[in-house]
Amino acid sequence: MLVVVALFELHIEFAHSLKEKRMVVKSLRDKLSHTFKVATNEVAMHDVHQQARLAVSFITLEHAQADGLLDKIVDFIESNTDARLAGWTSEKLEFDPMAGLS
Repeated sequence: MLVVVALFELHIEFAHSLKEKRMVVKSLRDKLSHTFKVATNEVAMHDVHQQARLAVSFITLEHAQADGLLDKIVDFIESNTDARLAGWTSEKLEFDPMAGLS
């Protein structure tokens, strides 16, 4: 079992206020959650009106599935928001689902 966490940094060039930024971030968060059934949250740069950092997380069984979903999420972000994707990174944490629990 893999727990996948990805961070996406967005540049929102046209945002001149935190309110404008929040509209873009909330819209993208909602679209990602609905489209891909992933958990999303803004995790940094809360007070910077032209930048945002979103975390996306999900669980899958195989590395190939994780890589495929990450590629789809990147493509989705690049084509479904007014913000520019400035960069992203991800980590995959492997867990044994049959591990003993204490």
